Amino acid sequence: MKPVEQDRFLVTGANGFVGLSLCDGLMRRGMQVSAATRARDRLPAGVGPVAVGAIDGATDWNKALVGAAVVIHLAARVHVMRDTASDPLEEFRKVNLHGTENLARQAVQAGVKRLVYVSSIKVNGEATKGDGKFSERDVPEPQDPYGVSKWEAEQALRRVAEEAGLEVVILRPPLVYGEGVKGNFAQMMKALARGIPLPLASVDNRRSLIHVENLVDALILCATHPAAANQTYLVSDGEDISTPDLLRQLGAAMGHYARLFPCPPAILKLAGRLTGKSDQVERLLDSLRIDSGKIRRELGWKPPFTLLEGLRRASPKAAG
Repeated sequence: MKPVEQDRFLVTGANGFVGLSLCDGLMRRGMQVSAATRARDRLPAGVGPVAVGAIDGATDWNKALVGAAVVIHLAARVHVMRDTASDPLEEFRKVNLHGTENLARQAVQAGVKRLVYVSSIKVNGEATKGDGKFSERDVPEPQDPYGVSKWEAEQALRRVAEEAGLEVVILRPPLVYGEGVKGNFAQMMKALARGIPLPLASVDNRRSLIHVENLVDALILCATHPAAANQTYLVSDGEDISTPDLLRQLGAAMGHYARLFPCPPAILKLAGRLTGKSDQVERLLDSLRIDSGKIRRELGWKPPFTLLEGLRRASPKAAG
């Protein structure tokens, strides 16, 4: 597929944290952009909103797909810390599996050339050991309903690609951070801003992250580069960092000293189990390292921002 500025891009999940940055990045590159969204506000000037209802296996994408050459699919039911659904896996499947496959099949009928799918590193697993890194060569080992639904969606997209010739590109990012981020990263920033002492000085781990603008750059490259067709890529900033060092560097970028004190990780894990926050605690303690060499070799991708630059761009506005 030869990239041309006249190709129109359809972005799903355009009102989200990544979606807003992606729409802005596409517009700055002179692309024509439509946004499949429930809310018409907040979108960058020039982005054409198209109303789409709930996403599942019955969603009608016809209006949104008119004239689109490339779809970048961000919309998803995201990881939920305390899921109250009676069948969490089926709830994730409705949006992440059935909704994605339905979109892909309608995209084929609409003449779309390529679909770029944002999956998750959770398809590979929850943690890496020692100096090990996740790569595209790994046998997928998703361990929760969200990760399983993302892996099943990847397989469904591969089937559509084989049956109908749709070019599919899959990206698996780790934690995405940047200005306006929510979740654990935002909680860390709030704790630093308030000067709250954190019992994380003894943590010895390494984690890969990706700044939202680095992810946007990789998405646009995967949407337009001929060699990306039907490939899977793991993407990160390319610099692994421990939780204590992340807090120190983020605190420095915010102008707030990180107040860390030592506590045995076993005690922290026990506290996580007792408070029902094991997932959050394990993300602070475990390692999750990514080998993003494939996209760099095959597509010549280089993140626009280093980890330190990304942390500076993420603050202090998001913590204000």
